Amino acid sequence: MNATEANRVSGDSEMVWQENGLHVELTYDHLNINASMDKVRSSKAGAIVIFAGTTRDNFDGKSVKHLEYSSYIPMAISTLSRIARSVSSKHGLTGISITHRLGTVPIGEESILIAVSAPHRQAGWRAGEEALEETKEKAEIWKLEEFGGEDGAIWRANKEGSIGVPAPR
Repeated sequence: MNATEANRVSGDSEMVWQENGLHVELTYDHLNINASMDKVRSSKAGAIVIFAGTTRDNFDGKSVKHLEYSSYIPMAISTLSRIARSVSSKHGLTGISITHRLGTVPIGEESILIAVSAPHRQAGWRAGEEALEETKEKAEIWKLEEFGGEDGAIWRANKEGSIGVPAPR
């Protein structure tokens, strides 16, 4: 058993990993901001910063019905754990939690929660932003944007500015 396997949490072991204040998770369930905060809470922290990414009702002038996320789960968990380790080390965090929802995410609901705790707020702000950008850039997570009307749907990488490929109807 390697270190990553030893640190997987019971339950759906392929979708959760944690180690010494670091937590990453993929889930089909609704996301819980308080649970994310509790995963990083520490008496050594002077700040907890949380980012909640939500599904908006439009993109590029088109009406969005919902988003649907899919992932190559083993690779995504590995990538997210590397991001969590790197960001935590770089910014001197006391904790970091990256939780991404898979499946259908309706308008107004959260698709990603990133919580970080740090001795000081500046490190927390920087770390939260870096964790989000690294996750969007590197994690093996893709989204299907389902549009209203005749606009169909587009598969795209989960990062800003990605072009996307029309989904078959």
